Amino acid sequence: MTEPVHDPKLDEFRSSIDNIDAALVHLLAERFKVTKAVGRYKVTAALPPADPVREAIQIARLRSMAENAGLDPTFTEKFLRFIVAEVIHHHQRIAEGEQL
Repeated sequence: MTEPVHDPKLDEFRSSIDNIDAALVHLLAERFKVTKAVGRYKVTAALPPADPVREAIQIARLRSMAENAGLDPTFTEKFLRFIVAEVIHHHQRIAEGEQL
């Protein structure tokens, strides 16, 4: 294995990336706290775990935001679908009585 490259400018970029990654993890954790609360509410309100209409609206909204931000909307949609699939899985588990 080779020695890591120590370039001050590269280190600065990497430090920024590390900070952004940490922020993403914390944002995802907060998002999942809220969506788990939604899952518990859906159980008490006898609502289904998934909401395809809401999902479609969110995907369209975030694709538009991605385009405006210069981010690939296809990537953004894939990322959102991945998150939504996990949220639905959590909602199903909550509906089955699991404590998340």
